[in-house]
Amino acid sequence: MKVLDLDAVRAFVLVADLRSFTRAADALDTTQSAVSLKLKRLEAHLGKQLLERTPRVVRLSGDGNAFLGAARDLLNAHERALGSLSVERRRLVLGLSEHVAGPELPQLLGRLNAQDPGLVVELHMGTSTALLAQFDERRLDAVIVRYGPEEPPRDDTQVLFSEPLGWLATPEWLPRVGEPLALALLSPPCNVREVALRALAEAGIAWQEVFVGGGVAAVGAAVAAGLAASPLARRVAPRGLVDVGERLGLPTLPESRVTLHSRVRDSRSVETLRLVTHGLAAQ
Repeated sequence: MKVLDLDAVRAFVLVADLRSFTRAADALDTTQSAVSLKLKRLEAHLGKQLLERTPRVVRLSGDGNAFLGAARDLLNAHERALGSLSVERRRLVLGLSEHVAGPELPQLLGRLNAQDPGLVVELHMGTSTALLAQFDERRLDAVIVRYGPEEPPRDDTQVLFSEPLGWLATPEWLPRVGEPLALALLSPPCNVREVALRALAEAGIAWQEVFVGGGVAAVGAAVAAGLAASPLARRVAPRGLVDVGERLGLPTLPESRVTLHSRVRDSRSVETLRLVTHGLAAQ
């Protein structure tokens, strides 16, 4: 009977989830070559090619797709077995900006639970400004927020990745003739709102709010309903929206940074945060 190396199986699942050897290595706190070696040994042990490797893309083979569900089940069973011998539970109080959390958040939370069933995640979502204030008040262990391009970095800033903002709307949406540009925006304070409105002012483009949302989901719903355009990152927008900025002659929005601020020190919680940040970067 073949006995599987759990570390290799865990590396395979992470590579499949994060679509990157580099991100999987970071999540495991090891090197890319070590992850690659584990995967090659696992494939040799199984006698199957699990991954199709190209210089830019890592994707599952047919056998890899077939093995992935069973691999998850194996890791989950292993964690449940360990958990049955311990009543230790940890709590991680995490703030996550609504301008960062995408539609894959349920899958990401599922992976956290599978990796560490004893972890209680207390998740707070809101604007970056509000979450940073709560972090400074020591009400949150860590926050993941979106920084505007002109905001000075803090001493505790760890930049995770940068990505552009766009003027998103339905494919057929057009401003009404003779009226200012209709926008759906988050209520202030909001860094993305400020960046977008400053860009319109510098370009001399008149605008009007037709929808003000208390959260990104509400703004996205208004845009998907055809009410307006909105400055958003693609990761948080409903599927089917497109960037209409070039078509409508709107100013190009700058890239914004997604950053982590953390006072977490214990190794297991650090590992959990690493999985969260790499999962977000892969979306």
